[in-house]
Amino acid sequence: MKENKNTEERCTLSELTLPDDLKNLSPRQCRYLCSEIRSILISTVSRTGGHLASNLGAVELTMAIHRNFNSPEDKIVWDVGHQSYTHKILTGRLKDFQTLRQEGGISGFPKPEESEHDSFISGHSSTSVSVACGIAEAMKLQGKDNYAVAVIGDGAMTGGMFYEAMNNAGKDQKSNLIVILNDNNMSISKSVGALARYLTSLRSTEKYLNTKRAVEKTLMKVPVVGTTVAKGIKTAKDSVKSNILEQSTMFEDMGFIYLGPVDGHNIAELDSVIRTAKSYHRPVFIHAKTVKGKGYSPAEKNPGEYHGISRFDISTGNPEVSAEDSYSTVFGKELVELAERDDRICAITAAMKYGTGLQFFNWQFPERFYDVGIAEQHAVTFAGGLASMGQIPVFAVYSTFLQRAYDQLVHDVAIGKLHVVLGIDRAGIVGEDGETHQGLLDVPMLTTIPNTVIYSPSCYEELRLCMKKAIYANKCLTAIRYPRGSEEADFNTGLLNTEYLFNRSDGSDTLLITYGRLYNEVYKAHKKLTAQGVGCDMLKLTKIFPVSHELTNEISSYKRVIFVEESMSEGSISEKVGERLAELSYTGDYTRVTADGFQKQAPVRSALAELGMTCDKIVELVCSKVKENAKT
Repeated sequence: MKENKNTEERCTLSELTLPDDLKNLSPRQCRYLCSEIRSILISTVSRTGGHLASNLGAVELTMAIHRNFNSPEDKIVWDVGHQSYTHKILTGRLKDFQTLRQEGGISGFPKPEESEHDSFISGHSSTSVSVACGIAEAMKLQGKDNYAVAVIGDGAMTGGMFYEAMNNAGKDQKSNLIVILNDNNMSISKSVGALARYLTSLRSTEKYLNTKRAVEKTLMKVPVVGTTVAKGIKTAKDSVKSNILEQSTMFEDMGFIYLGPVDGHNIAELDSVIRTAKSYHRPVFIHAKTVKGKGYSPAEKNPGEYHGISRFDISTGNPEVSAEDSYSTVFGKELVELAERDDRICAITAAMKYGTGLQFFNWQFPERFYDVGIAEQHAVTFAGGLASMGQIPVFAVYSTFLQRAYDQLVHDVAIGKLHVVLGIDRAGIVGEDGETHQGLLDVPMLTTIPNTVIYSPSCYEELRLCMKKAIYANKCLTAIRYPRGSEEADFNTGLLNTEYLFNRSDGSDTLLITYGRLYNEVYKAHKKLTAQGVGCDMLKLTKIFPVSHELTNEISSYKRVIFVEESMSEGSISEKVGERLAELSYTGDYTRVTADGFQKQAPVRSALAELGMTCDKIVELVCSKVKENAKT
């Protein structure tokens, strides 16, 4: 940076060596930078899509963190990681930020392989305190005096793992662990909030802290009465705090020093409270109040809609793609239709009301709608409780987040043969959110659970049919998995059912099998192959688990079988069909096209092509197999 970096002159991000130069700037200069960062965030996310509102609200907080800690020696853990965009900008990725969430670009979440400043992967919520607690302990074992900092949003605090970690972390009174709450949603009454802020401003200064320690030290030296007086003062102080600062007592009971609430958009206040927190050298909890979407009016007015958004027009805030045309919306509206005729149906979400299309149910039946917060484990067991009393709970959840509730699915639903319906949204490849959000593990996970049925519709109309079947025909754990985005149906959507569809031709010895949205790719491939004179039959599964033995018997009659599946290979439906064929002593050519390993961020179409799951790739594979077998 230029020599004037200690003056009040404006500076830009490109002039700085980041994050080191931030420590030499005045709060006023930082405010200029914050404005520049917000412009970059809005401009970039409008083109790439991503998480906007949460990042706009965390700009000053992120800057204060990097002004007062020394990354990467001090470890910063973001929770959830989608609020780390400013962190990426301030840690050497300014020039690459335009590639956010793009294939070959930077991730929308912290990624250690991307930067040494990203201390831990964090695509799922409520994990930061556990991670930071482990890092702080490792630092002690290694003789390091650095800090472990967990930055957690108030939504992530609804996850039970947060409280488990806090309870454990607070027991170690010699740990350099600092938890920072980015609170953009909690309500604090004006009177309590004002007094809390005043007391915080008083006790969050180094002068106060030094005086407090000096008084305690002096009192303890007074013979006979010193210890008693010191304890009496502490008791009186704790009494005042328990009556006035109720929000602080829970964290202090867990063993943390509580500092807050502070203005999360005031650099000077944040600098002061962080310096104070560092001086304790024991677990500290900082409560920072922020405004979600700050600096961009549409996001401030509707932070929920701008939490995760597709490309949008900056001037109007309107998204480029209408959310009305999606599997999520069709699912949500159909559930309302069914619930109008059956008051046993209840809807559950884990803080994803709009993402899963359940806002329609909430508007129509608020008394039967439950948003349990970011608590998937509780959501599943809560659904089990509802089901045990004769209700029909429907839990709509992203595939990637359902992974967090495996034990509850087994122990609290399946063993008891309870009728719980899962709407598994974002199943399969999701694209730009990358490894932590791909929906490729729900099939392998659910197929290990007895008393479970899984459907995978290939279009909107089939989704509606599967929902009716799941709610009324099955009396067990039943899942319906569907992809992100809208349907692509070049086929006749009138020829559908909830079991399977077999398209046979005379004399064909090649069979293509698939399910879900990939049926459209297989259908188009079948048309191309037919035009090229390559005979091929198709089998589209709708009920994909349990696998029908009668169906596998039919499959075994083909010389060549190719199963194309949008799932991880291990534990997939194609693997189970392969096992059944082996039991039948099948001697033909059986090929599986699946995902193998974690899939990085890329547009859905590009990712599917890379995996060999698009029309042209399928045609190439079939033709190569036919030629290969012709030679033998």
